[in-house]
Amino acid sequence: MQPLIVVEQVSKDYGSLRALDGVSFTVERGEWVAIMGPSGSGKTTLVNLLGGLDRPTAGRLVVDGQVLNEMDEAQLTRYRAEKVGLIFQQFYLVPYLTALENVMLAQYFHSVPDQTQARQALERVGLGDRLHHLPAQLSGGEQQRVAIARALINQPPLLLADEPTGSLDEPNEETVVRLLRELHRAGQTILLVTHDPALARLADRRIELVHGRLAQVVVTDSDREVRLDHLLEEIFLCGEQGGTPCVADLNSVGPLELTHLLRQMNELGLVELDDVHVRLTEHGRQRACNLIRRRRLAERLFMDTFAIDDVQADSHACKFEHIISPELDERICTFLGHPRTCPHGHPIPPGPCCRRA
Repeated sequence: MQPLIVVEQVSKDYGSLRALDGVSFTVERGEWVAIMGPSGSGKTTLVNLLGGLDRPTAGRLVVDGQVLNEMDEAQLTRYRAEKVGLIFQQFYLVPYLTALENVMLAQYFHSVPDQTQARQALERVGLGDRLHHLPAQLSGGEQQRVAIARALINQPPLLLADEPTGSLDEPNEETVVRLLRELHRAGQTILLVTHDPALARLADRRIELVHGRLAQVVVTDSDREVRLDHLLEEIFLCGEQGGTPCVADLNSVGPLELTHLLRQMNELGLVELDDVHVRLTEHGRQRACNLIRRRRLAERLFMDTFAIDDVQADSHACKFEHIISPELDERICTFLGHPRTCPHGHPIPPGPCCRRA
């Protein structure tokens, strides 16, 4: 399955100012990705490009199989109506139209207004009793929920949100955040610009921009982080046995998630991919080495020191490898006398404490 969004070496210049400089990443269907960075780092420029509101100076943008660079203005207008829902910090509601009419306005540009669908969209965001209120009669949080209903009315595959809670007070912010989480659980793909670290942590991944360049990609979903580590270990173990793993042979996760995780690992600089094989980078090898070391040390601790049976030791060690700090790792290793192998005879990668000893 192809990613919903492909950004390839995208740059955007405004005269002599370069707002984006060779940015590349992908977003999978159903992912929630947070875009962060200081003011002027290119976050809003990126949203405008993906929303079809602006054109890149260089590079390639693909959304749901459509290449935005190749579209004329009429095609971009249709793209905005069918493929993306846009939410901004400012609500951009028409002041003389009711909540219901503001939502129906988005339908007008897509196909034919449908009052029943518009009403259901407002009910979905908790505004079933505010259908006929003008924007001035609604709170900030209610206006933003109308904007969200408007963005979703045409069922776009991608929701682009630029600081959607930036002008809201805390209670209204919580309401909008809860709605975004519900949408994500329902399978909506969300690309969200935010300055709020707490909001960014709710996303599956965080992409950070600095001076128009991609500074880092961070997996924020703790469960996905664990699955990523397990896949990293599987690749490491294949190499430990003397082979270069084929993508088709990896089975620690399902095939669909395997594709997602390998792409993320590639963006994080952990692996290199070709059509058949996957190889650890030095960064990926070191991270996998640390995981394997902690797991095998834990197995040795549980089986030799606490006399826990093989099956239970393996289960506990699998959990332990994700929570042992470097300091505790060295203490356990020193306590055990810097063992060279786990109870099954597999080598324990040496740590700094072993080299010092």
